[in-house]
Amino acid sequence: MAQTTFKGEIVQLCGDLPRVGSFAPEFTLVKNDLTDVSLKDFSGKTVVLNIFPSIDLPVCAASVKKLDAEIQKTEGAVVLCISADLPFAHDRYCVAEELDHVIAASTFRNLEFGDAYGMRITDGPLAGLLARVLMVIDGTGKVVYTQLVDEISKEPDYEKAIACLAYEEVMDACMSSFTAEHSRAMDDDGPCDDGRGGL
Repeated sequence: MAQTTFKGEIVQLCGDLPRVGSFAPEFTLVKNDLTDVSLKDFSGKTVVLNIFPSIDLPVCAASVKKLDAEIQKTEGAVVLCISADLPFAHDRYCVAEELDHVIAASTFRNLEFGDAYGMRITDGPLAGLLARVLMVIDGTGKVVYTQLVDEISKEPDYEKAIACLAYEEVMDACMSSFTAEHSRAMDDDGPCDDGRGGL
């Protein structure tokens, strides 16, 4: 089982992230307008999953704003911002900040998402919420990049995830890196990590 920290204290997760090179588990979540959104809806597109505990936490909100700005520069890619917040909370923030390029998605009807992706926090003050993760899934549904942030109060490494969207050769490198050992053997600026490399 994976683990992360919250304010320096170790917290346990319910499982492990899907491995780089594997197919991402299918899911159905709820958008701000209360309609369903599924991974299969984006077949053929690159999908960034921005997973976090709550939109009402400053670092989580910052990640949504950052990725809203970045995804505008990339064609054929979408960002899903996923948490256990109700859709109303996501909508309130996105409207206030005028964010309309990311898709907010709530797990409130589908709590099994946290188990399928191994990111449900099982102990500590945030138990029941999701850990902080960035994941990139290619148009065929394969995982090409993951980062489990090792301290929930810190922002993820946006640049590495965005690099997977921006450069075809980087995407190819991501696809060839199936293990933590392989990904650590790449250059330091390489985009790939399977979430267990201690970022």
